[in-house]
Amino acid sequence: MNYVFGKPGWIEVICGPMFAGKTEELIRRVKRMDFAKKKYLIFKPEIDNRYSLNEVVSHSKRSVSAISIANSSEIVSFITPEIEAIIIDEVQFFDEEIVSLCQDLANRGLRVICAGLDCDFRGNPFTNVANLLAIAEKITKLTAICVLCGDEATKTQRIINGLPARYSDPTILVGEKESYEPRCRKCHQVRR
Repeated sequence: MNYVFGKPGWIEVICGPMFAGKTEELIRRVKRMDFAKKKYLIFKPEIDNRYSLNEVVSHSKRSVSAISIANSSEIVSFITPEIEAIIIDEVQFFDEEIVSLCQDLANRGLRVICAGLDCDFRGNPFTNVANLLAIAEKITKLTAICVLCGDEATKTQRIINGLPARYSDPTILVGEKESYEPRCRKCHQVRR
């Protein structure tokens, strides 16, 4: 792929806890690109098979077609000269190369939109998302509503058999309402 001189590229990150509307916001931006007749590609990680293998689907069941890939290096093979934007959902699930790839694509004049969890169930930042936040031109940090107290939720609570997950549990566990809840800082718990 050649550099597009004079054409500005940038990185946008949409982040927050589960159930904050990240995918809904990503789909909203895609629909705006449709109205503007922009050419784009949407990617999602193969590991995210909750609703569909070939669509990005919000919890409210809004969807857009997507290309399911195993690792970030596959993205480049799909890009053609008319593509103006690359959209990546669930960016926290990709390998660490996703950050340098996004940087390179933006440097080549593409708009790069990434959506994903900023922190894991422990409250620790996902490295990929933290690094993308550091280099992004545009950041949208969304919040949800805490299921326990109704305050603004910035944390993702993992629930295993009705109890908060243990700190030692695996970082990645694909799931939704059966395994996760949005929580505020004071209601978020991790068993040690």
